[in-house]
Amino acid sequence: MIVLGIDPGTASTGYGVVEHRGSRMRAVGHGVIETQAGVALERRLLAIHARIAELLDAHDPDALAIEELYFGANVRTAFAVGQARGVVLLAAAERAVPTRSYTPQQVKGAVCGRGGAGKDQVARMVARLLGMSAPPVVDHAADALAVAVCEINRAPLAAAVARS
Repeated sequence: MIVLGIDPGTASTGYGVVEHRGSRMRAVGHGVIETQAGVALERRLLAIHARIAELLDAHDPDALAIEELYFGANVRTAFAVGQARGVVLLAAAERAVPTRSYTPQQVKGAVCGRGGAGKDQVARMVARLLGMSAPPVVDHAADALAVAVCEINRAPLAAAVARS
């Protein structure tokens, strides 16, 4: 199973590709799609969509897992993140890749065992779970890998519930 995990954002969208074979998981790739402030929003969204489409075509994942929108104090930021989520989901739908959304607490719980884990703890656990020599340098990439791990850990549960 191959999962593309996404931590959406307009300025920085993290991505992580995780392969699961047997009882082992490994990071196939990760990084950040960055767009420049001052560029028209529609151009930034187009760039995110195009890069996600490239990743989907290159890795042919079995699923795309994306972090759900977290409403903090800044509503403007929340709307921008929602728009970035939209173009990611569109790219997956264009390729008929199944998608699932997870809250930040679900992701942290799946990776660290508790929903209140800090970013540094998530990054360290991602590295350990995926056999990486060091945690990802960029938080958004670590978070995206964590979302993919969450999907891998939760997909068997979702399938069992669907069958019952």
